[in-house]
Amino acid sequence: ARANELRAVEIVHALAFGPAPHVAPEHAASFRHRALFIGENVRAAVQAGRADFMPIFLSEIPRLFRDGTLPVDVAIIQVSPPDEHGFCSFGVEVGCTKPAAQAARIVIAEVNRRMPRVLGDSFIHISKLDYVVEVDYPLVEAPQGGASETHKQIGKNIVDLIPDGATLQLGIGSIPDAVLGQLDDKRDLGIHTELFSDGVIDLVERGVITNDKKTLHPGKIISGFLFGSQRLYDFANDNAMIELHPSDYVNDPFIIAQNDNMVSINSAIEVDLTGQVCADSIGLAFYSGIGGQIDFIRGAGRARGGIPIIALPATAKDGKLSRIVPQLKPGSGVVTSRGDVHYVVTEFGVASLYGKSVRERVRALIAIAAPQFHAELERYAKQNNYGSSGISGVA
Repeated sequence: ARANELRAVEIVHALAFGPAPHVAPEHAASFRHRALFIGENVRAAVQAGRADFMPIFLSEIPRLFRDGTLPVDVAIIQVSPPDEHGFCSFGVEVGCTKPAAQAARIVIAEVNRRMPRVLGDSFIHISKLDYVVEVDYPLVEAPQGGASETHKQIGKNIVDLIPDGATLQLGIGSIPDAVLGQLDDKRDLGIHTELFSDGVIDLVERGVITNDKKTLHPGKIISGFLFGSQRLYDFANDNAMIELHPSDYVNDPFIIAQNDNMVSINSAIEVDLTGQVCADSIGLAFYSGIGGQIDFIRGAGRARGGIPIIALPATAKDGKLSRIVPQLKPGSGVVTSRGDVHYVVTEFGVASLYGKSVRERVRALIAIAAPQFHAELERYAKQNNYGSSGISGVA
């Protein structure tokens, strides 16, 4: 309402949920948004050039704030009410919020009585807050949706790779939900992830997730933030099983690698026949961001018994487009290189790429593409001397 009183204010978000009125064209002189990860609410503005996108690993965002590469004049945060010692919890988001608050010249805090007191490296003393506004309103909740049959089959294929006692990284969305919904037969699973949602709760209550076999932080769920329903926020409140930490710890590949049997599950927009993964753009159009994908792919890849997984439906546009492609669209970013990829999973199966030649990768990836695209992919492979998979019958 008072946007016209401000000029050239840069707003930085790692990931923002809910309305983003400041990116509207009429506010261009007042605000400029810098997205470290592109959410749905700012995607159109980024693609139109009214907002900026900064490609960055989630593990490195705290350093941007702390060393002044991305200076923070004012951190606007939300915290829980202080305890008897004056400490407020950052609540549901610690990963980037705590480092930003520590680096800022001025900290303005909404103290929300509905913010859960989540434990871990997740507190700030009230004396560190320059301005405090007491509020009382519900937290933003994640939309709850069911998994499709395609996502359920992808989930089943992933679950078949997960051993008892594994530590999991998985976020929110249809594929993580499909995986979590099919883990009942597993035992003593653990969680070390940048983000988790409601699907974890039932598995904890049923004794599937115990964290007892974790080789780092046994007994604890380690995360950077959480996003779900009010049920999740109530579950996390003062729960000694859950610890939130800044993302330069949670997402540090060398920290992640200390979890034996670390299973990372990340999504993609496209995967080409050599194993290159595009996860942040559709051609030249920026769509999401780098996030923590490569942090966890590399961390799991270094872990003893680690299983890094890229998962995606085999097609888009109601089956009209293959997401296993001859080559990435021009302008597409490679988030995960072909050298980092171990497993690619679709509803049609699992392609194991680690230690495989290009010819072997082509064969494995065509096998998990949708059948209607086998011949097209086979022709491309032969024309470019990638070898033949023998799947489509193309001579």
